Amino acid sequence: MPAVTPDSEAPPDNTIPEGLPTRRRRSRRGGRHRGAESFVLPPGAPPLILAVPGSLEAASPVAAPELPSDSVTGIVPPVGPGVVTGEAGALALLTEHVHTGQPVTIGYLEGSAASLGQALAYAATVERAPEMPPAVVVPMVTAPDPRIDRTLRETVQASGMAAVIAEPLGPHPLIAQALHERLAEAGLARADRIRLMTTVTVAGGVVIVVPGGPAAVQDAEVGAVLLASRLAVPVAAASLEDGPGSISPAEAAARLRASGATHVAFAPQVIGPEVDPAQMAALSKLAADTGAGLAAPLGAHPVLAHLIALRYVEALERVLREAEGQ
Repeated sequence: MPAVTPDSEAPPDNTIPEGLPTRRRRSRRGGRHRGAESFVLPPGAPPLILAVPGSLEAASPVAAPELPSDSVTGIVPPVGPGVVTGEAGALALLTEHVHTGQPVTIGYLEGSAASLGQALAYAATVERAPEMPPAVVVPMVTAPDPRIDRTLRETVQASGMAAVIAEPLGPHPLIAQALHERLAEAGLARADRIRLMTTVTVAGGVVIVVPGGPAAVQDAEVGAVLLASRLAVPVAAASLEDGPGSISPAEAAARLRASGATHVAFAPQVIGPEVDPAQMAALSKLAADTGAGLAAPLGAHPVLAHLIALRYVEALERVLREAEGQ
């Protein structure tokens, strides 16, 4: 039986086991958070650690996200999002104030400042219910990346903690929505203001570009189907990584043109710190050299905060259900 429901309360028959997280709709608000979905966490829920590729030193300050007027800042842990530094800081704030109601601890996979190891050590000091895992680690990536996945696993193992690692944020229909919006912002697609359904599309074909190699491209192909249904144009997936089995953005764009697309646009499925800036510069040059359109990266798009909370809840639910079955 599902342990997560879209309603504000459990069903009358109480089929949701006690202690599992549930999902509810917040009361209506004006502005960008109107209708945002929140999650009701069980008492003593473990810390949510956002595992961020790269280092704190390499993160650039970004504008603080707009938060609900009734939000209250929780206790900020020593390695938590005390300031909005990079996309991670913005997404951590949105996740806490719009979706989970509890602080999000940031742990960088590189560098010594605010590292994932420090975040795990902090989580070990947080009081939680005895049946809960010590922490749930959500990787801030939209698709699998062997290098990032390996570093994440090794860091958790080295900590000696039985922390749970959640799935990447994608694939998910919300990422297709965010890519659609980035294309619209760049003038490469136009959307109906109410339903976000395309009425006029400037690009005749779109290439979703992801880091991470063949596995990431395979996941992005799911998003390509979803985005194609929104735009009513062919959508392909390509990788920023060179290697066996990888489809390059240039190759994917050439295939779309060969199939009849007169104007191709690139949609980077990129948050920011998970890619080398040189890769994004190369993509920008490719777009300029071939006359293709280029949308902005996802960055700290608000839907990613929803997905961070969702992956946390899914991982926690899985662990608690497995414990029930023992």
